[in-house]
Amino acid sequence: MTEKRQQVKRIFDSISGSYDFLNHFLSAGIDYYWRYKALKMTGINKYSSVLDIASGTGDFAIAACKYKPENIFGADLSANMLKVFNSKAKWSIGKTVQMACEFLPFKNNSFTNVTVAFGVRNFYDLKTSFSNIYRIILPGGKFTILEFKLPENVFIRWVYLFYFQNILPLLGRMVSKNKEAYTYLPDSVKKFYEEINLPELLKTSGFKSIVCKSLTFGIVQVIIASK
Repeated sequence: MTEKRQQVKRIFDSISGSYDFLNHFLSAGIDYYWRYKALKMTGINKYSSVLDIASGTGDFAIAACKYKPENIFGADLSANMLKVFNSKAKWSIGKTVQMACEFLPFKNNSFTNVTVAFGVRNFYDLKTSFSNIYRIILPGGKFTILEFKLPENVFIRWVYLFYFQNILPLLGRMVSKNKEAYTYLPDSVKKFYEEINLPELLKTSGFKSIVCKSLTFGIVQVIIASK
């Protein structure tokens, strides 16, 4: 567990400077659409109190600000990613905090919404993380996960895996100068999808009314679980 935590921190600390460019470039800009759809499904409004976990450089949390929530926190394990986040965020309603999801320093029933965009794979203890998230969400609140998945269609899956395992690592390594980071990404997506049943894990953590929606030929999923 500790080894994975250290690996994730090391990887994201090292690629923080090129992270935004590569996210948008390698997804051909579709990542903006994914965030938009996930936030629209989440239903954040002016009465919402939001915690965005694994915020990285803050794209998801910053996008959530357009719905004018009452307050919003962005949390990440990587200090370097949060530095980039803070340089981009022009807000008065939020703040960032460095922490792991396994140790959430918030009181019970603190947030109406907890969000995680492309970060659940990086949690080193999913059961503890989900239990913590359930604890800090208000009754009736929502936990929203935006994450990669493997497409069901055989041909699309083949193209997807070929890109993820061959093209993406090459381009990512050329720009970021980090071989480990863009090898970890495709490996973690495949392993996570094959080994983890997110809806089932959410149910065992206490969440109810779990809604799942696939986007862009099934390469990404939005899961919303209510407390």
